[in-house]
Amino acid sequence: MLKKSLAALSLGSMMMMNAFAADAAKGKEVFEQCSVCHNADSDEKKMGPGLKGLMAKAKMKNGKKPTDENVRAIIKTGGGGMPAYEDMLSKEELDNLMAYLKTL
Repeated sequence: MLKKSLAALSLGSMMMMNAFAADAAKGKEVFEQCSVCHNADSDEKKMGPGLKGLMAKAKMKNGKKPTDENVRAIIKTGGGGMPAYEDMLSKEELDNLMAYLKTL
């Protein structure tokens, strides 16, 4: 009985997590506004740095490791000519954008 209850609880938790999981396809849509300045399919600079392979790099242009926290901070606060998006993106849009950036 206990094993069945734990299995049901575990399955329910996984389903709930998937319901709130970030969506890379939606993040790609959010990225359209970023694509004016950033390439997604190369690391060549446009106005801003190309973002292909961003999350796999040892460090970003600012010298920091591309962790979720550091990338989110750049998106939120901007800098170096990039506007701050903290007031322009919802939490869901930012989560989806981060999921998309991880696919590059």
